[in-house]
Amino acid sequence: MTNVRTQWFTAIVLAADRKPNDPVAIAAQVSCKALAPVGGRPMVFRVLDALAGSDPVKNCILCGPTKAIIEREPSLQKRLASPGLNWLAPGATPSTSVLAALSVLPHGTPVLVTTADHALLRPEMVVYFCREALTSGCDVVAALASYPQIMAKYPGMRRTRTRFRDGDFCGCNLFAFLTPQSHAAADFWRRVENERKRPVKMLSELGWMVVLRYLLGRLSLDNALQHISRRMGLRVGVVMMPFPEAAVDVDSAGDWDIVRDIASREECRV
Repeated sequence: MTNVRTQWFTAIVLAADRKPNDPVAIAAQVSCKALAPVGGRPMVFRVLDALAGSDPVKNCILCGPTKAIIEREPSLQKRLASPGLNWLAPGATPSTSVLAALSVLPHGTPVLVTTADHALLRPEMVVYFCREALTSGCDVVAALASYPQIMAKYPGMRRTRTRFRDGDFCGCNLFAFLTPQSHAAADFWRRVENERKRPVKMLSELGWMVVLRYLLGRLSLDNALQHISRRMGLRVGVVMMPFPEAAVDVDSAGDWDIVRDIASREECRV
């Protein structure tokens, strides 16, 4: 494995709408979801600020929104003039956007991937994830959070969860690609990304015996990681995040309302 512990991360922020007429963009009356305001700032700026305030992150690639949107958004144009921040045209899907961004980076650069709707992201989350990912010994690492912990802090919040024998977990839209070999994971991502809200369909990429064990409640998280690693020919790991907010993104107008409320309460405590 490449020694990455002394290297800086390049962050890739996925900022393109998945489809036209995004409901969050419509509710916020902005040209794309990434510009929906939370706490008086566009979500994407909050994410970029969190990354800029994180010691492990040296450079950032903003993948999206489209050039046409940027040309009519002076605030985005001004932000893109910041040192260490570059823009890349988005691909047709998140995974193809990541593949395109990976292709322009120096071989072996550790990469952190997140999304522009991760509006509650904070520097301490980024630092924690990067540190734990680098010490994992894995090629690819994803962040997870405990579903019961999320519900304990935010009762009634609707989050997509995956149920394993040893617990229920939610994704956190934080991924680390740590070695040259890890780029192959983006192609696997391409195959499963459309099923991210349907865990059984997503797990079918691993084989139906794995799905059966999942349905019977016999599949542990470690078992799933072992199967994924064998399937991809990579060492795949997870970082369990101690921050419930790390699993909160903005997939709907309802999510946007919830995130704005959380942000306002946090700012009142500062």
